[in-house]
Amino acid sequence: MMKEPIIFRRDDCLTHEQALYWKDLLYRTVKIGTEIEFALPKGAKKDEFLPPLRERLQPTKDLNNLGRYGVLDVVSEHCGVEIQVIGRQPYYSALVEQYRAILDPLLEQGIRARATCGLHYHLLTVGLSEPVPEIILANVWNLTRRYAPYLKFLTSAGDRMEALCRRRNYNSHLEMVRLTPGVMSMEDIQRRLKESKVVPEHQNFLNLEHVTFTEDGAVREFHLEFRFPDADLSPTSITAKTFLFLAMVLKAVELSQYGVIHAGKVQEWRRKVELLDILSNNDGNLATSDTSGVTSEVIEELRAGCRELLELLKPIFVRFARATGGGEEDHPAFEVLSSLAETPVSLLRASGRDWKEIERILSERASISPEGWDRSDRRLIRLIELAELTGYPSSGAWKWEAARELFLTPQELDRRLRQLERWRGLKWDEELGTMVFLG
Repeated sequence: MMKEPIIFRRDDCLTHEQALYWKDLLYRTVKIGTEIEFALPKGAKKDEFLPPLRERLQPTKDLNNLGRYGVLDVVSEHCGVEIQVIGRQPYYSALVEQYRAILDPLLEQGIRARATCGLHYHLLTVGLSEPVPEIILANVWNLTRRYAPYLKFLTSAGDRMEALCRRRNYNSHLEMVRLTPGVMSMEDIQRRLKESKVVPEHQNFLNLEHVTFTEDGAVREFHLEFRFPDADLSPTSITAKTFLFLAMVLKAVELSQYGVIHAGKVQEWRRKVELLDILSNNDGNLATSDTSGVTSEVIEELRAGCRELLELLKPIFVRFARATGGGEEDHPAFEVLSSLAETPVSLLRASGRDWKEIERILSERASISPEGWDRSDRRLIRLIELAELTGYPSSGAWKWEAARELFLTPQELDRRLRQLERWRGLKWDEELGTMVFLG
């Protein structure tokens, strides 16, 4: 069950009508682009690799011209190469197709995702003729702070258990955890980030350097950079995370009707900072974080936090699904994120899976459900995914309540659970008092 969020009350809360207006406007105007970094194939020389790549991807160098592949530029980076992908309004199948067209030939050539590489998401409004209320940005900031360790886990993509994430330097949380909109304006927070001697401004976990403000503190240019995701070469994963960040912004609008969401009570917040330090530090070898402190218990704690975040965002994904016109309430990005919440790319790579296998696993998950599954099957999956029944003393008590909720006999529920066990794996979680998927 999701923890009840604490809300900072403010005088500038949105009315219900204002919230509807801004959700609709931002949904229509937000564009999300990426910077995909990767290392060259072993033995390749950059001056020989780059020219044919540029020729194939045909970068437009014009934000208003998508071109064939949606590539703005292909540039040399310290880690190897960076492909700058032009921001566009997210549409799931179009994005997956675009990223596959960009990455599949490169994966065949043997490009690599090393710890020196990252994946940055730029979220910005284009052609907006009015400033965005500051409280919306404050809620994006604090939503990111509240769920920071879980976002870091969900977007982790290292290849070893002791190196699940890249080094903290490139996406540092050290300033972010100190700065709260409960006592500061977002303009003050941006100024503190700019003046920091601890973290270079552009290397913050959530980078605000591109944001500009009006004289009265509203947001004139709404341009955020989510820097914390690790380098990722799975088109399905990259696309799903695009929708994650869009959903967070739209949820921030909803929260702005009531105030600004709190990052957590004192002990809870201290634990979140501890988890961030365990996941993201400068103590590993070769540009990695030392994540040897991530035990199986810590992984379960991180998974629970990811589930809480996705439960909060679920209604936004229902809107995404309905907007496609198919009459469904399940969105493929949510299914992929639910999988990554349990088994992020890092754990898949650490188990020996290559990028081709990771893409197969995630794209199968994006297909929502196998043929032949009925409404009760999908309702049962949702019940488990969103942890709708928690706190039960035993699996028997949970099954009894689940059968009652779904209007199934105990025997029929067991049959469906066995089917899910074969598909994704199931286990009883004693601490949460509920069934959880393993993958």
